Amino acid sequence: MRAFSNISVMAITAAIAPLAAAAQAQLSSQASEPFPVTIEVDAARSAGPLTPIWRFFGADEPNYATMKDGRKLLKNLGELRPGHVYFRTHNLLNTGDGTGAFKWGSTNAYTEDKDGKPVYDWTVVDGIIDTYLARGVRPYLQIGFMPEALSSAKPGTPYQHSWRPGFAYELIEGGWNAPPKDYAKWGELAYQWTKHNVERYGRDEVKTWYFQVWNEPNGKSYWTGTQAEFNKLHDYAIAGVRRALPESRVGGPDVAGPGGKFMDAFLDHVANGTNHATGEIGTPTDFLAFHAKGSPTFVDGHVRMGIANQLQGVDAGFRRIAGVPKLKDKPIVIGENDPEGCAACPGPQNAYRNSTMYSSYTAASYKRIWQLAARNQVNLDGALTWAFTFEDQPWFAGYRQLASNGVDLPVLNVFRMFAKLGATQLVASSDGEAPLDDILKSGVRGKADVGVLASRTDDGKVAVLVWHYHDDDVAGPDAAIALKLTGLARQTKATQWRVDGSTANAFSAWKAMGAPQSPNEKQYVELERASVMHPATLPAPAISNGAATIRFALPRQGVTLLVLE
Repeated sequence: MRAFSNISVMAITAAIAPLAAAAQAQLSSQASEPFPVTIEVDAARSAGPLTPIWRFFGADEPNYATMKDGRKLLKNLGELRPGHVYFRTHNLLNTGDGTGAFKWGSTNAYTEDKDGKPVYDWTVVDGIIDTYLARGVRPYLQIGFMPEALSSAKPGTPYQHSWRPGFAYELIEGGWNAPPKDYAKWGELAYQWTKHNVERYGRDEVKTWYFQVWNEPNGKSYWTGTQAEFNKLHDYAIAGVRRALPESRVGGPDVAGPGGKFMDAFLDHVANGTNHATGEIGTPTDFLAFHAKGSPTFVDGHVRMGIANQLQGVDAGFRRIAGVPKLKDKPIVIGENDPEGCAACPGPQNAYRNSTMYSSYTAASYKRIWQLAARNQVNLDGALTWAFTFEDQPWFAGYRQLASNGVDLPVLNVFRMFAKLGATQLVASSDGEAPLDDILKSGVRGKADVGVLASRTDDGKVAVLVWHYHDDDVAGPDAAIALKLTGLARQTKATQWRVDGSTANAFSAWKAMGAPQSPNEKQYVELERASVMHPATLPAPAISNGAATIRFALPRQGVTLLVLE
């Protein structure tokens, strides 16, 4: 997605606030009367496994991970599922001094001496990976981008890009996104890096990582070479990784969108083509990856999300892989899975990011991604949220992130809810849930989507996730939920977690305190407290013949998780 314009986030907020307020006021009368929704969950009937696809995250800027807010957020991510959370980032092989910037980072891992011989320095990249591992997070290790000494960019091409929020997106290009001058040296770099990682972290650890090459090679912004040159780049890097660690988990290509003809050609190459590095037929492939993005707009004074766009991309990507017999059973990671395409780009269409629009969208979209994987009979391993944090930026600046200045945003609490779900999905239905095919066709533009996802945990708990979503960021009535459970054994406790406009929401608290751009220590503590999702113990439901009903109200854009022990 292109950056919106060269104006400040605060100016955008000021400009759209009256329009958004007017839209809210116009529909405020509609918010007074709750509408009934009946949700049914059969705690005794399995609907199959529920893979924890949500446990992948990523960002353009690798160096933010080692900074104060980055370290804090990584700790929070690692606590979701210690040792099973993965982080993907660009720019890990870029030449530079390790200073982070928008859509940029560097480690100076590879340079050459005056005779053109490689010089490897893993100091910065080790610090990044050390920071992950110390917090329960593992690398989804992207091999890229091109070190300056290896870049084949035309003479005079600036190596580091000059892009910043508001600039034309084409300015992201530079010497960093060119093919290598020497593919053998490129392959050796992948080998030496993997060998070093095995020596530093141990073979058993490194073989749990994901290894993939580059990012979105089907788009000019990230790759200036041809399809054939990318296939060659990929082959040499994968051969280098496998030479150092034969049991490594390797894949790709993390194309933009489903990938079109580029993805088709890549799939054919890794399945049937002659490997550029080894001369053998095919390229080792343990997983496949593509990206899927939504497309929000700003209409009639408010944000309108584009969930249909994202889900159509997911569906198309699944179908493309399922259509290749040799690869159809490979694990799939949606390597960037987001409501839109540029985490660092401001604009009124992206004003959903701090609010519960982002959190409710996330809950609603992940249910449908699980459904699409089942429909297409593919092996979905992960759906990676491309959102992290932007260090030392204005509070709630409007970037797509999980925390602002070290304070969690509402969306992160939805991932905490996901982490409480079990591995067994239960049969569940809601008469307020929008059908999958309707959302694929036109999103959620009529009635709201009040949906459900239920599971059983390994220790026998029943966890029920419920959300209230609409594409339009305007006011609407609460949903009056009647949650009817059957197949229950004896229950002793019911616990509820919530995220909505006034609960587990630091952004609302910040606005209520006057939107200070330099909160003092007391205000910071208040914002941290406001971000926390506190469990509430509900009265134990009366059970008759294994059945019980729990009633509660769920505001528009609210998400809730109920756990029965």
